[in-house]
Amino acid sequence: MSSLTSSRITALAGGVGAARFLRGVVRVVPETNLSVIVNTGDDEEFFGLSVSPDLDTVTYTLANAVDSEKGWGLPRETHRCLAALGRYYTDTWFGLGDADLATHLFRTQALRQGRTLSQATAAIARQWGIKATVLPMSNERVRTVVHTEAGALPFQEYFVKQRSEGQVSKVAFSGMETAQAAPGVVEALYSAELIVLPPSNPIVSIGPILSLPGVREALRATSAPVVAISPLVAGKPIKGPADRMLAGLGIEVSSVGVAKLYHDFVDTFVLDRQDIEHDPTPRERLEKMGMTVIVTDTVMSAMDKSVALARAVIEFAHQKRPKAES
Repeated sequence: MSSLTSSRITALAGGVGAARFLRGVVRVVPETNLSVIVNTGDDEEFFGLSVSPDLDTVTYTLANAVDSEKGWGLPRETHRCLAALGRYYTDTWFGLGDADLATHLFRTQALRQGRTLSQATAAIARQWGIKATVLPMSNERVRTVVHTEAGALPFQEYFVKQRSEGQVSKVAFSGMETAQAAPGVVEALYSAELIVLPPSNPIVSIGPILSLPGVREALRATSAPVVAISPLVAGKPIKGPADRMLAGLGIEVSSVGVAKLYHDFVDTFVLDRQDIEHDPTPRERLEKMGMTVIVTDTVMSAMDKSVALARAVIEFAHQKRPKAES
């Protein structure tokens, strides 16, 4: 494997947790060495505009432009346009900020001009000065649908409008039957020297990416270390409804439950110290599954925490022999 600072890293990303991990990665290795495959199952159209929440969160974070308190959107945002839209629309629950609108307007125009989502994303990343490769998972329309007692809800309606209320009985990915991985996605997996699943919701952030043809197969076949960081700390997510989703789908609500979803391709799993503070069982169970376990602080409440976690993962992987040689 190459030296630490020249390691090629590919991450599967969705949401704030992933973005906060990535901001640490680019302070450990050159940004040009990072490729990020981003969930687009959360994408939606609002007021005629194409909105890609996870792509934008990753982009703004890597550009050091994100609202650091919220972890998404732009700082000092105003919502005068959204308030004015209330004159014409009865539902204005999705909080598009005035500055954020520029990104959605640019993306929408690019798509209407015939460019792919990959091309639009690359253009947006360039304008923000990002040197990493940011890849939407697919150029085809895939939409996450969450089933609760209220019915089948598009993800943003479930997550934002309904505030993740209701018991989840099923999660489906509409359009997946005809979708393909975007250009560069599978290639980024095969060319990586380290693949990381940051702390993202395994059902709705990582799940759509893994469902694309060729992705899971590439993760199984690669000789690079594949490391997953638990999105749960002491059984709870830092943000979002991952615990409620897992429970509703009959999956064990624990880091071990998450690891089981990745058991066929992940060889190293990262636990937070709080998970084994009073009980070594989670570590023991993961090791019985054949996974190497890293125990460290995974709560990235500040930049130095993100850097420390990224460094711990990258340095461990640098010392670890490729799977083909083990």
